[in-house]
Amino acid sequence: MKYKAMTAFAALAISAPIAFAGGADDDTLAIDGQEMITKTAAPAHMEETGIDTIISGWHFREDDTQSMQADTFDNPGMIAVDQAMDAWNTVEGSAEKSCASCHEGPESMQGVRAVYPKWNEEAGEVRTLAMQINDCRTNQMGADAYKYDSGPMAAMEALIAVQSRGMPVNVAIDGPVAETWEKGKELYYTRTGQLELSCASCHEENYGNYIRADHLSQGQINGFPTYRLKNAKLNTVHGRFKGCVRDTRAETYSPGSPEFVALELYVASRGNGLSVEGPSVRN
Repeated sequence: MKYKAMTAFAALAISAPIAFAGGADDDTLAIDGQEMITKTAAPAHMEETGIDTIISGWHFREDDTQSMQADTFDNPGMIAVDQAMDAWNTVEGSAEKSCASCHEGPESMQGVRAVYPKWNEEAGEVRTLAMQINDCRTNQMGADAYKYDSGPMAAMEALIAVQSRGMPVNVAIDGPVAETWEKGKELYYTRTGQLELSCASCHEENYGNYIRADHLSQGQINGFPTYRLKNAKLNTVHGRFKGCVRDTRAETYSPGSPEFVALELYVASRGNGLSVEGPSVRN
C-alpha cells in the first residue's frame, strides 16, 4: 500500500502542472562563432500539439553548461570526435578498408546527420545513422558491427554530426517512411510503466517545469550524440530513450529495436528546422 502511494505521488509530481517553472532562456548559441537555429516555428505536423515554437534543449541548461557547448575546445564531447577521426582512417575487416577508403575525408558527410533517419531504398527500410554506419562496417569493410549504443558508435555519430553542425534538421515523414513515423508517434504518446508516463507527459505537457531540480526540455534530439555531465560520456539517442523508458518503471526496448527506430524518426521530425548541434552538452 505504501509503495502504491509513493508511485502515485511520483507520477503526479511529473504529470501534474508544477508551480515553479524556469522555462527556456533567450540566449543565442554560437559555436565557434557559427550561430545555431535553436528556436524556430514548429513543423506543420505538430499543429495539433499546441506547440508553436520548437526549442533546443540547450536553452534549458545552466549558463556554465551552455558555454561548454559554445566552445569546441571546452566541449568534452569533442574528445570522442578526435577518437572517431582515428577510427575513420583505420583499415579494418576482411576487405582491408577504412571509412576513408570510400568516403575520403569526414567532410564528405556534410548534410548526412540532418536527414537521418531516412528511407533506404535498397534495404527497403528506415535506417538510422547508426544502422547505416554498421551496414558500411559489415558489408563494405567486412568488419564487426559496433554495439548500437556503444562508445565507438557514439563517437562516429558525433564525427558525422559535426560535419552538418548548423544545418537545419530536415527529416522526411511522408512516402515510404510514413508507416514507421506513425508507429513512432504512437509510441511517443503511449503511457507506459508503473508511473504511466509517455514521452509527451514530460516533453510536451511539462517542458520548462522542474523535475528533480532540473528543467524538462522539449526532448529535441538535434543535439545528439550528447555529452551528459551526469554520466560523463557521450550518449546516443537510443541510449537516452532506454533511460527515459526505464525511468517510467517500464520494461524498455533495446537500442536498435524497430520500436526505437520508429520513435527516433518521429522525435527527430519534431525538431525539423532546428540546427544540428552534435555533439551537444547537457546535464
